[in-house]
Amino acid sequence: MDLNSLKQFLVVARLEHLSRAADELRIAQPSLSRTIARLESELGTPLFDRGGRLRLNEAGKLFRGYVERSLGELEAGRRAVAEATSEGVRTVRLASETFLTLTGPLAAYKRAHPSIEIELHWSPAEDMARRLRAQDVDLCVASQPIDAGGLEQVQLLDDAVGVATPLDHPLAGRASVSIDELADQPFITARKGHWQRRLLDRLFAARGLTPKIVCEGDEPSAIADLIGAGLGIGLVPAFARRTATRAPLAWIAVDSPDCRRTITLYWGADSHLSTAARLMRTTITGWNWSTAEPRENRG
Repeated sequence: MDLNSLKQFLVVARLEHLSRAADELRIAQPSLSRTIARLESELGTPLFDRGGRLRLNEAGKLFRGYVERSLGELEAGRRAVAEATSEGVRTVRLASETFLTLTGPLAAYKRAHPSIEIELHWSPAEDMARRLRAQDVDLCVASQPIDAGGLEQVQLLDDAVGVATPLDHPLAGRASVSIDELADQPFITARKGHWQRRLLDRLFAARGLTPKIVCEGDEPSAIADLIGAGLGIGLVPAFARRTATRAPLAWIAVDSPDCRRTITLYWGADSHLSTAARLMRTTITGWNWSTAEPRENRG
């Protein structure tokens, strides 16, 4: 079992698709198929179910966990040795579902530590625990709960989420609105996997409803512009409402205690965080989200 084979296995396990994995790895699919077959032969059991579509089976899931931790420890060792040298680790790797909320602390960190390179990785919440355990990234910021097994966490912000509408919308003058009242409204929202979409689907499903989605997008700023243009309404956190600089929108509270976004910082409980990563953790956890400045700078 060489390292390259194990890395290739993890890509196939993540995508559960040989041709897409081969494309990502930039190798021929027959070569990748032979690598997986050799691993299964060495282990004495199939790692994937091949009935119709490739699926990671229970043995594969068990093996994946050990491979992720093993490769993660090797990467941690490499970075620890680098940090122990005169140059040290001058890079911090941060994954998040969205970076709009983090622009303030990221800018403050870069001003305080200009020689440290910041790597930003977009990541859906469901991939974060795996990436942290594999030490593929140092820190993750999630806008929805993730599997916290083997992870440490600090809650950064608990934010109300309301409905944004154009200023001339019939709901615009309301102080609050119920989910039932939103059942027939056209929604502009993010794609599946994004926290806004998950929250929207969850709120409606709890009442046996399905949201009427007229547009899915990946850019929160574009979603706000489309709402302002009168094409629909959408869920917008109070934080974004306070910091918005684009076209004004009406913001209405939703009558549901579950209509909130909780932003949490995660890192591996047993990970060796570099000095650069520890400094980033301190900057993010010490940020004052109300005043948009470090807590110690409050006047």
